[in-house]
Amino acid sequence: MEPFDRAFEHLECPFAWIDLNALDDNIDFINQHTNGKDIRIATKSIRSKSLLTYIASKLKSFSGWMTFTAEETSFLIDEGFNHFLIGYPILERESTRKLVSHVKEGKDITFMVDDVRQIQFLQDIASEYETPLHICIDINLSMKTPFIYFGTRRSSLHSMQQLTQFLSQLSKFPNIVIKGLMGYEAQIAGVIDKPLQKWQAPMIKFLKNNSKKKLAIFRKQAVEEILRCYSTLEIVNGGGSGSLQYTVTQDEVTEVTVGSAFFAPALFDRYHTLHLQPAAGFTLRVTRKPAPNVVVCHGGGYIASGAIGKDKQPVPYDEHKYSFYDLEGAGEVQTPLQLHGGHQVSIGDNIYFRHAKAGELCERFLRLEAKREDQYIDSFVTYRGEGKCFL
Repeated sequence: MEPFDRAFEHLECPFAWIDLNALDDNIDFINQHTNGKDIRIATKSIRSKSLLTYIASKLKSFSGWMTFTAEETSFLIDEGFNHFLIGYPILERESTRKLVSHVKEGKDITFMVDDVRQIQFLQDIASEYETPLHICIDINLSMKTPFIYFGTRRSSLHSMQQLTQFLSQLSKFPNIVIKGLMGYEAQIAGVIDKPLQKWQAPMIKFLKNNSKKKLAIFRKQAVEEILRCYSTLEIVNGGGSGSLQYTVTQDEVTEVTVGSAFFAPALFDRYHTLHLQPAAGFTLRVTRKPAPNVVVCHGGGYIASGAIGKDKQPVPYDEHKYSFYDLEGAGEVQTPLQLHGGHQVSIGDNIYFRHAKAGELCERFLRLEAKREDQYIDSFVTYRGEGKCFL
């Protein structure tokens, strides 16, 4: 880790870092695998205004931002951003009113829906402002079997029958215009190919392959049905970083959402099709050495969201040199590590880690310190560094 030490020797721990060479490699990987599709950046995976701008400037075909709350979207609008697809339904009245006022001023904002009650909420505010609002219909591409629910529990629209009934009710809402359809392959994009429990790998492969056949049919039929009823459909959004190379092959999809692939967090080491470089992480100082093969770092308990498991712990950058203790793990104020292979670490040394996920790292740090090779470049302020906490 000498290049890291040389670049960051002036910084106090803990700090978060970004390797711009690795980030550029990951952007190049995305550019090489778009297959003519537009890329929409998932802001939740980056959570830094300046980094969002940096990444977008290097994409060959960029369609806009997928944001995660109304408040975050307003913040980015105030900072000069535009072209938003809000990735989740919102029901916060005052925050939505502010967004609708931006729409009336000419900003491009599309709201996510999967239930008539969400549309009624938008219609009420749209009528106040006497302006049309664009919506994106989120269909549920998860696969339910007698033994397992394979995917995520999100949209209430599981079938063509439900979608057709949903579409039949839209004429009641004069200010609502269908602009997009989203079919997110969560069971492909969000499920790793190489699980910690190796016996699960064949089952995951089988479920993914079987799911691809079914979801492609549903999404294509959904597009056809919407176009049969409405001529305003412009966006068909699919995928995520973990399903990129599958989703770009689907004819009905116009754009793919990508976020985590830019940072390549530790969970993304477990996908067969993603060849990415670790681009972001954090650094802790060794402050104790209670035994020759044990060091203790100050801090480190940055655990990822989702189902609880060892795969949600941070991972040392040089993973083969260290391991966590099962009864302690990554701790709130200290993290003990066992050393392997005769690796030598002293009190005062830095140890570099990667978060299991991408943007969640930025919830714990005010900035990402940037390097190229062994040279310190600058820092990128995070949402937290701007005093923002959206979720």
